[in-house]
Amino acid sequence: MAHKFKELQIWQRSRAFCSVIYKLTADFPETEKFGLVNQLRRASVSIPSNIAEGSSRSSNKDFTRFLTISIGSAYEIETQLLIAYDLKFISEQELKEVINDLNEIIKMISKFKSSLKT
Repeated sequence: MAHKFKELQIWQRSRAFCSVIYKLTADFPETEKFGLVNQLRRASVSIPSNIAEGSSRSSNKDFTRFLTISIGSAYEIETQLLIAYDLKFISEQELKEVINDLNEIIKMISKFKSSLKT
């Protein structure tokens, strides 16, 4: 039943998204190193990590649970990006681009999740 996570588009896309978050947060103030920077990076890494971990599970029900956690991390990122925007750490354009990317990932994960027979 195990899926080859490296072949999953949702994993590939969310892995690439991590790089976007790391680059975006590189310019945040030094004082945010252990605040928003850490939170955003950890949450972004959590998405592909949970997809990978879930893919190793013996049942689609278990995999679905890990996909749900990935989506939760995505919403966590959205909230943190909005806070970063409020604090003027990122521009409106950066916010729009990253949230559009994030929403596409959420849709892809949701669609994949609903395709699994539990």
